This record gives sequence, C-alpha cells and structure tokens, in this order.
Amino acid sequence: MKIENSVKATGGLPSTDGRTRATKDTTRTQANNSDTDKVEISSLSSRLQQMEETIAGTPVVDSAKVDEIKQAMSEGRFKVDTGKVADGLIESVRQMLASQTGRA
Repeated sequence: MKIENSVKATGGLPSTDGRTRATKDTTRTQANNSDTDKVEISSLSSRLQQMEETIAGTPVVDSAKVDEIKQAMSEGRFKVDTGKVADGLIESVRQMLASQTGRA
C-alpha cells in the first residue's frame, strides 16, 4: 500500500466538500471588497454614544451629599420625615405587586 503526501500537494488538509477552498475564496473576496465598504452612523446614534460615555463616567453616589447627611446626623440636625418614608415604602410595594400581577 502506498501513502501519498496529499497535504503538500493541495496546500492544506484535504477536504471532500470544498470548504477549505471556499473559505479562502471568501476571505480573498472580502479583502478585495473592504475598500468599498463604508459604515455611516446617524447624528442621533453619535449623540447617544456620547451620552452613554458621559453616564458611564458619572459616579453612582453623590459623596458630597453623603458627607452632608453624615454631618447633619452627627450634629443631631438630621430629621427623618416618617410620612415620606412610609409613602415611599407603600409605593414600592404597589409597584412590586403590579409587576407580579402583570407577569401572571
């Protein structure tokens, strides 16, 4: 039995379905067409990208406000509005219940 070196003869692994040749041809075609391809971004999209970058750079916590509240608490000036806290809790529960009934 004689084994031929078919790998060297074809320049790559032998393929029975022509995938190797098709991939090379596609790559070559894409490289030739890259000079004519062009992507345009609308002004709205550009603005959105700028806004996303601005938001990403904005800190989540306002440390100045946190320091102000800490100072007021330590001096005894910080007063909790219990009515406002209660209203916020009730609203949170309403939103939670509404979202659960909306899923069912």
